[in-house]
Amino acid sequence: MTDHRTPAGADAATQAFLHHRELLFAVAYNMLGSVADAEDVLQETWLSWAGRTNAEGVGQPPQIGHPRAYLVRITVRQALARRARIARQRETYIGPWLPEPLVTDGPDGPAGGEDAAEQAARTESVSLAMLVVLETLTPLERAVFVLHEVFGYAHTEIADILGRTPAAVRQLAHRARAHVRARRPRYQAHPRVRRQATQRFVAAALGGDLGALLEILAPRATLWTDGGGKAQAALRPIRGRDKVARALTGYAARSAAGLRFEHRDVNGDAAVVVFEDGAPHAVMVMDLDPGGEQVREVYLVTNPDKLSSVEPDGTRPQA
Repeated sequence: MTDHRTPAGADAATQAFLHHRELLFAVAYNMLGSVADAEDVLQETWLSWAGRTNAEGVGQPPQIGHPRAYLVRITVRQALARRARIARQRETYIGPWLPEPLVTDGPDGPAGGEDAAEQAARTESVSLAMLVVLETLTPLERAVFVLHEVFGYAHTEIADILGRTPAAVRQLAHRARAHVRARRPRYQAHPRVRRQATQRFVAAALGGDLGALLEILAPRATLWTDGGGKAQAALRPIRGRDKVARALTGYAARSAAGLRFEHRDVNGDAAVVVFEDGAPHAVMVMDLDPGGEQVREVYLVTNPDKLSSVEPDGTRPQA
């Protein structure tokens, strides 16, 4: 079940699943920070849904009063189970781990011209910087935060999804919210301001303008690079304005030849996608301070496994 569009002649059970597919993907992705793992969760959700269907009549939707609630419950529980496996894999990961970037624009408008409602569900994802913060929550805290803060589920609904009491869910929500707010400001600059600052930063970084970089980087800026042991990347975060600026200008000098840069939206934020011979080479996302004046975090993903879903768009302006 990799095609999120509803094919002509699809049976009722398939139509019911595909109708909610983008919502399910967004829930799984926000819980896991990985496009590949979210797709695997959807496959498992489909198999569970199809198994229930076959038990009640081939091609017929299960006799469930609220299919959406049922499918979300399966997806969340499958994602929690996968989260445990992911945690074990991370123990041997080489260098910093960053979420898999999700490009949220396309050559024909949002996500290649998808239906607006479908696109709204898929892009209901938090920023890459927020996903990094969510990695510090427990799996249950993250599930509650995502369902309540991102998708607007009531605590009583989340309790049913997780098999917990409403009181327990409220406690999880309180801890998760306090944890996130301690690490991330509640208010952000206007998207236009963030985009303009991002473009200035990218021009300075890729142009090797050390002076301009030092102006736009926050004093305690940090550069996170995720190569997964398969591509060029620092094995530890680089901290401090001077060190980050020199690392970025050095990266640009080494990598400039033969590369093409596109301004794109990644997880809803302005970013740059780098291509080499038509294949994705890196994604760079910047996290700004609340005023949108300085860059405090730079996320550079070069692990090819995390770039497989990124496609070039020749209509985008180059950086």
